[in-house]
Amino acid sequence: MQHFKSHLHDEAGTAALGAALSRAILPGMAIYLHGDLGAGKTALTRALLHAAGHQGNVKSPTYTLSEPYSVQLEGRAVNVIHFDLYRMSSPEEFLDAGFREDFNGENICIVEWPEKADPVLPPPDLHVFLAVAGEGRDVELQASSALGLSCLQRLKFAPNM
Repeated sequence: MQHFKSHLHDEAGTAALGAALSRAILPGMAIYLHGDLGAGKTALTRALLHAAGHQGNVKSPTYTLSEPYSVQLEGRAVNVIHFDLYRMSSPEEFLDAGFREDFNGENICIVEWPEKADPVLPPPDLHVFLAVAGEGRDVELQASSALGLSCLQRLKFAPNM
């Protein structure tokens, strides 16, 4: 499966997808979240992190640009770094902040607004497209690497009906 499409009827559906992704993601992944303001990018990330065992608050890193979290995936400690590049004024800010080093084959990097760092952002393994659709969200996941493809093959998610 190279891509997955579904309709999420409500916030519980977004949370369920985040939980399913937490069981499918792999160390070293770069995941790029696409969607308008309010599309559910941070909600999806929050659900993923909580399902992976993070106990504390998960806030949007709108002003800090990145927030690191340590979680357990399949018994292994993994750093998940949540980026929100919405407030970046140029791709050079991404480089100047040293964020490129976080994409190191071990961390999982989840990036909101990746287009703000084109063309210096490393290529993603998985694109997640979210769009408001009525009371819910339309979601599409597209693998763009072998790691992303492996993630989609591991994904076990039945959309809420």
